Amino acid sequence: MTQYNFDDIINRQGTQAVKIESLDRMFGRHDVTPLWVADLDFAVCPRITDALARRLHHPILGYSEPSESYWQSIIDWEMHRHGFEVKREELSFVPGVVRGIAWAVNFFSSRGDGVVVQPPVYTPFTTIIRGNGRRIVENPLLPTADGYRMDLEGLRKVVAEEKPKMLILCNPHNPIGIQWDRDTMAELASICRAAGMVVVSDEIHGDLMLHGRRHIPYLSCGEDARATGVMLGAPSKTFNIPGLVSSWMVIKNEELRRPYYEWLEANEFNQPVLFSTIGAEAAYRNGEEWLDQMLKYVEGNLEFVADYVAENIPGLRIVRPQASFLVWLDFRALHMCQREIMDLLLDKAHLALNDGSMFGSQGEGFARLNIGTPRSVLAKALDSLRAAVCSVCPQEK
Repeated sequence: MTQYNFDDIINRQGTQAVKIESLDRMFGRHDVTPLWVADLDFAVCPRITDALARRLHHPILGYSEPSESYWQSIIDWEMHRHGFEVKREELSFVPGVVRGIAWAVNFFSSRGDGVVVQPPVYTPFTTIIRGNGRRIVENPLLPTADGYRMDLEGLRKVVAEEKPKMLILCNPHNPIGIQWDRDTMAELASICRAAGMVVVSDEIHGDLMLHGRRHIPYLSCGEDARATGVMLGAPSKTFNIPGLVSSWMVIKNEELRRPYYEWLEANEFNQPVLFSTIGAEAAYRNGEEWLDQMLKYVEGNLEFVADYVAENIPGLRIVRPQASFLVWLDFRALHMCQREIMDLLLDKAHLALNDGSMFGSQGEGFARLNIGTPRSVLAKALDSLRAAVCSVCPQEK
């Protein structure tokens, strides 16, 4: 068995990395530790880069067509990893999950239609809805003692009142890391099917389950889910290859699938570029050992953060994710407004985290931390955060 080293600190300067190159634009300074964009600071599995290099060494980079083995690698992965059966005709390539959501919004709804989101939630959902002339219909998550739950009664109410055409589901949920249970998703599907709605399920974090949990695809949650669902997945977060743009979608319901896939085909939206499919197939066929070790490392990082915060910054609370390498930090006990929280992080701790308010007004008092980085980087970041909190909240010393 190959042992992979996730403690290496890799210099990403000069690689067009958004996490680095966009600091000035997003945060107004670059002298900060970047713990925001949801990609990993770990070297990609060599089996993936080897496959890309082998193809690059061929002297012709002409028009390409994905091989049947590429499609089969997705089918095999979903069955092996999640016990989820996918047929070839149910699959389509899509160049990015966000684009896939945007195209679904445009195809399955019209200007002025309502689209439901469940904040605090991934920012591009609302950007897509608003930018394409649709109405944002909020069904906020309900806080619980240890996290959040879905407000299904609230969903029934907004569906009855607003008559939305779609719901965008985040499963597992970003930024909180919740893997929705089967009963919750089945009830959501029942509500949406009765109202004639389409459910677009973003499952890009589905391979990143922590501590032995299993991912539950929305489309596996009964006939109502299969009738309403457009599911989007990708190897990008899983194997740290978002730059390859190698996402895919699954639609079980032929009445939804056939006209939509025909539209994608007519516009060549479903045409992958050469290295997207090569990298994805190599990841799904040869990357599982790397993934399992990476998830163990992230689990160790999560425990490190949880222990550090409990011992050194008791006024700060973390919402423990069930999936992914993102941690939802709760600053509310420090009695600071959102601007003060971000000033604390940027100007005092010199840390670039995602502002909780970007995930909706329900994110006020929070920030999102990316722990997919070497533990030594996390340790320095937490020391800086502790010193910053102590400087403005003496009671935390």
